[in-house]
Amino acid sequence: MVIRFALLLVLLSGLATGARADSLRLLMPEMQPVVGEMIPLTVRGEYTSRIALETLTFPDSDAYDWMQLARDTWREERVEGRTVLVLERRIALFPRKAGPITIGPVTHRLTVATNTGGREELDVQADPLTVQVAPFPAESATLAASALEVEDVLSTPPSELRDGETLIRKVTLTASGTLPHLLPPRPKIRAPWLISFTAPETREMKPTAGGPVTTLVWEWHLRPKTGAPGVLPPIEIPWFDTVTREMRTAEIPAVPFGYASFAANRTGTDRLPAAQMWMAGALFTAGLLTGLILALAGSSPRRKAWMLQIVKRWSPVDPTRNALKTAARTEDLTALRSATERYLARRRALGLPEPEGATDELDRALYAAPSRSRAFDPERFRRVLLRRRTAKREASAGIRTYSYD
Repeated sequence: MVIRFALLLVLLSGLATGARADSLRLLMPEMQPVVGEMIPLTVRGEYTSRIALETLTFPDSDAYDWMQLARDTWREERVEGRTVLVLERRIALFPRKAGPITIGPVTHRLTVATNTGGREELDVQADPLTVQVAPFPAESATLAASALEVEDVLSTPPSELRDGETLIRKVTLTASGTLPHLLPPRPKIRAPWLISFTAPETREMKPTAGGPVTTLVWEWHLRPKTGAPGVLPPIEIPWFDTVTREMRTAEIPAVPFGYASFAANRTGTDRLPAAQMWMAGALFTAGLLTGLILALAGSSPRRKAWMLQIVKRWSPVDPTRNALKTAARTEDLTALRSATERYLARRRALGLPEPEGATDELDRALYAAPSRSRAFDPERFRRVLLRRRTAKREASAGIRTYSYD
């Protein structure tokens, strides 16, 4: 009877020791995190029970974001002279606010095999962990990372753009130890002399053993409104370096803009001096007026109207051409469209043929979607428009076409 009682005590003692050996803990390194900084956590379980099924769920909270960095690892270890089955789950946690935050409790729900061949449910719980979080040390986006890289790629040298060319600027931020939504919003690139379009940004995250690596891509399509050079100022991105424990600033460098043709055009070396041009124009106008007065003297009203129309056709003085030139120089496409319409209306009024599809290229530049529009050169459009010849011949007699170069 005494022997049976002793064996029963040994059995109960063994069961009690096994139950105490099943444990779960939350492990965190010594640190003083700030808002947005990654807190590496390890959920560690040690078990002597024979586990058939298990479910471990990490709790959500309004106080933090979290993600699992890798798959759970299971292995055998010697702990206090006994062989136990060890579970480890690695978690990256990101506090959303300053002050104390509570993590857990975390419960591991097990189905274990009994000595009698049956199964029973067993819940192993880790005590909650309280962490004191400091405020983010700047009034900016809560970007805390162990490393931050900035890559600025330009499609062409920005100070040597061809006339009408669009510059594509692509900026890539790569941050280690942070989540996509913690990176800053896209900065605005605006200037009175600039036309700017933005492509949709992309934010991607890749989990690694040391924490998530987030990539953010911004893309702009930039084109100057005028040929005058300009400079886009640098863009500063403040961030908290979790290695040095201090604020740092990443910079997207300044970009100088300018058309390569601007320097040559501003010198005016391809034109006659203003005084000579004025004198030549005055002499030509005086001769034309003298001849016109002599020709019209004594003519009938019908003949006078016909002769005036002929003079207007051949006259080098055409205000609609000057308006085209002015609009092309300012690169105001709306003003250029209005000037083109006045030029074509004058040709129609003088009985001159209108070039087919004269405004197609200009209309595409004005109204096409930015992603489908091509580089448009207003000066080239003006020169081509003034040189165009119509290929269409009228069947009626007495109608002639003229080309103005």
